[in-house]
Amino acid sequence: MKKFKHFDTFIYTLIVLNILAMILESHESIQLQFSVFFQYFELISISIFSFEYLFRIYINYKEERWTGVKKYVFSFFGIIDLISILPFYIKKFVLLDGRFFRILRLFRLSRIFKLGRGSKSLKLFTKAIGEVKSELYFTLFLSLLTILFSASAIYFLEHDAQPEIFSSITASIWWATVSLATVGYGDIVPITVWGKVFASIISLIGIGVVAIPTGIISASFVSEINSSKENH
Repeated sequence: MKKFKHFDTFIYTLIVLNILAMILESHESIQLQFSVFFQYFELISISIFSFEYLFRIYINYKEERWTGVKKYVFSFFGIIDLISILPFYIKKFVLLDGRFFRILRLFRLSRIFKLGRGSKSLKLFTKAIGEVKSELYFTLFLSLLTILFSASAIYFLEHDAQPEIFSSITASIWWATVSLATVGYGDIVPITVWGKVFASIISLIGIGVVAIPTGIISASFVSEINSSKENH
């Protein structure tokens, strides 16, 4: 929407200020000193973001009626727009545990994704992911299956030696996830010979498990870039 360029610039500036405010608010000394300011700034920001969300619904309805509204509401940025304001209203109108609300506050960070609304590269990237959804679903299923298998195997190999750490297959899922992701925090390690052998094999398999979706997305992204260049 080129005719709303100045409005979009204002929204982008407000997003950056919101992210900066969230970072500053995490410092207890600053938060205590400027708590009132942060509260009013959040209230004003939410009002503007809520107006923007409703305004975009109105614009899409005006252009394509309910089809346009559906496209926007269920689009990537439509969901991001909703997530960025929803926790505020949940806090106000729904009684929640304080700890749960602190988790919801993290969704304020989703506002940063709104900065990419006009980005051609981000549009190509989201389109590239959309083109390989079925392949990514399969790799996700394969990853979950591998994690479950790894957790089950390490449980039977290490349970007798470390009953407190590998107390169940569920407890072993953390080790399996970290090992397959090739992160290797080292907080939980096998101590039996066969456990170490299995861990070595899983670490090597993990490289391939991580590389498959990365390769699929990269290939699709490059394909979309080439198609875009050819169209131009």
